[in-house]
Amino acid sequence: MKMRCAALALVVAASMAAGSILPVPAWANKTMSCGSPLEAQGEWQTASPEAAGFDSALLCSLGDKLENSPALNVHAVVVVRSGKLVYETYRTGEDQRWGTGLGLASHTPQTLHDVRSVSKSVVSLLVGIALDRKLVASINTPVFSYFPELAALRTPEKDRIELRHLLAMTSGLAWDERRPYSDPENSERRMTVAANPYRFALEPPVVNAPGEKWNYNGGNTQLLAGVLERSAGMWLTDFASEELFVPLGIKQFEWLKMWANGDVAAAYGLRLRPRDMAKLGQLVLDKGLWNGRRIVSEAWIRESTQPWADVAPPLRYGYQWWIDEGEIAGRKISWFSAQGLGGQRIYIVPALGLVVVITAGLYESSSQDWVSFDIFDKFVLAAIRK
Repeated sequence: MKMRCAALALVVAASMAAGSILPVPAWANKTMSCGSPLEAQGEWQTASPEAAGFDSALLCSLGDKLENSPALNVHAVVVVRSGKLVYETYRTGEDQRWGTGLGLASHTPQTLHDVRSVSKSVVSLLVGIALDRKLVASINTPVFSYFPELAALRTPEKDRIELRHLLAMTSGLAWDERRPYSDPENSERRMTVAANPYRFALEPPVVNAPGEKWNYNGGNTQLLAGVLERSAGMWLTDFASEELFVPLGIKQFEWLKMWANGDVAAAYGLRLRPRDMAKLGQLVLDKGLWNGRRIVSEAWIRESTQPWADVAPPLRYGYQWWIDEGEIAGRKISWFSAQGLGGQRIYIVPALGLVVVITAGLYESSSQDWVSFDIFDKFVLAAIRK
């Protein structure tokens, strides 16, 4: 099988060496009897791995792998195929809540987890809903139309930045998230402590013409959140709850706020249960439908998961979604993913009817990319038999 890891390390700061991991108590490692997800009644239909077309021995060996490798610090893996929950495992490991250590945390189906930049993909879904509701007229609208109080920052170059450029992270504004988050010059960290995050996101000079070059920029996502709040006339958390989470049956979530002014950290502050992350993936897989109910238009799902910018081909970027491809049994397949610091992932593989969710505590480890991708590649994709 030929697969390539989506190199999130290109765009997020995670260069510090991982700290020591405490041994995982055997009693805390709850892995399902394969094909029997824990307490899934009322949330998901379930199916055995064999019925879902998996080699159960390979898929279920993941539990032993994680138990025998506590330093991997993977907290949950959830696999859904054809709309049915096929496999899930929850582990104990060192965790954080947006940078605050939680120590050795036991994870269960009911545990909220930092999803970090997976938040960005959720904002993309909310933009699509706002377009469907006619709250936002068009993604071709100039950004400054929504921030008249910041008119003093306008320049001819900045006036050409439209919402679509924010979505594709091609705004052209100077921004540096390649530095470790611990570096005080990291742009995202500086925005988090800024008195006005929208001003901070629009202050940098334009270094590339809008639409010309991709650059990972959490400020673009924060500006989209500001557009949503101004258009909907409510806080982002309320809009997300009413229009997305409640319709999906997501009853538990946190969206943390920035330290300086209390605005929602739209680009990286969301906390969800892994099963609810899988619901978001299934919504995209089903082209905006959830249990037959239209949540977001098929047109937006199609548009937002198109490649709008090259990152490191074949890795590309849509509207706050990653787009990648590989081969399985000689067959080329592509997938979309939402990715967050620390190993948080939602993989969506339309050709296989597959959603894979991974959460981990690798926030300061350079292994976060390969650990999550290896689970997706070597234990899930490799186990598919039909």
